[in-house]
Amino acid sequence: MKLDDDSQAFLDLIKKLGRPPIQSLPPTEAKEVFRRGRMATQPDLPQVDRVKEYDVPGPHGPIPVRVYRGAGTADMGPLPVHVYYHGGGWVLGDLDSHDWVCRRIANAAQCAVVSVDYRMAPEHVFPAAYDDSLAALKWTAAEAAMLRIDPSRISVGGDSAGGNLAAAMAIACRDGHGPKLKAQILVYPAVDLSMSGDYYGRYTKDLILTDDTMRWFIDLYIPDKAQRKDWRASPLLAGSLADLPPALVLLAGFDPLCAEGEVYAQKLEAAGCKVTVTRYPGQLHGFLSNGKLLPKANLAIDDIATVLKTAYAG
Repeated sequence: MKLDDDSQAFLDLIKKLGRPPIQSLPPTEAKEVFRRGRMATQPDLPQVDRVKEYDVPGPHGPIPVRVYRGAGTADMGPLPVHVYYHGGGWVLGDLDSHDWVCRRIANAAQCAVVSVDYRMAPEHVFPAAYDDSLAALKWTAAEAAMLRIDPSRISVGGDSAGGNLAAAMAIACRDGHGPKLKAQILVYPAVDLSMSGDYYGRYTKDLILTDDTMRWFIDLYIPDKAQRKDWRASPLLAGSLADLPPALVLLAGFDPLCAEGEVYAQKLEAAGCKVTVTRYPGQLHGFLSNGKLLPKANLAIDDIATVLKTAYAG
């Protein structure tokens, strides 16, 4: 397997700029480095029909969300809605870091997107992010009339840490703790935070995300190791994956999370879930949200939109 040319150029640029590994920085500094980097690698923002922000009540206090309606949907009435959880290892990222991603999904899938600014570590450890994610999802369904969305056509999704949260939301909703879902979109998701499987050891240096970076994120997010096998943190370890909504599992080849994503897709399929696995073998972890330099992000969002449109039509 070989890195795509754009992926190699991206890594070369990071090396040339001398950016230190995220895990070598204090969390507050890492957050700022991530924010500045994303501003430089996010494409120009596409126009959507409208954008509005709300503060959603949650168990730990207000949760900021940003609601998008896709371009050309002004006269379409209640839209299907995709609730999106951003990546960043439960430590990095915000509504702005994934603004382009959410706009592109809204336009490509002709839907509304609710982007959730859940609480992050180390200030807020597990299960704060899970709690915020579920509260925002339940709010979306409850406020369907005000948001002009169709509560019978709700999906969840996210990348990396956001994929972890989306997978957990699907299980929670199946168990009656949230609305019935049409689909789950899991982009290179982290699904086993116990790191107990045989997934690691291949990606130890010279990539955006390495084994050490994952350990750093997990240590900050769930300092209590006993909690890491809780299915809300590690959906792969849930007692059952039966009766979950159709899933898209989208994977990057050069990514320490690729192996566990493959295993999760297999377990979903074995449990009777309809699963589509889309692989980008030459791409890096994080490519979806770095579309200015990694243009296959556009192809990946088209993959997401295709699955969402099919799910919403069913």
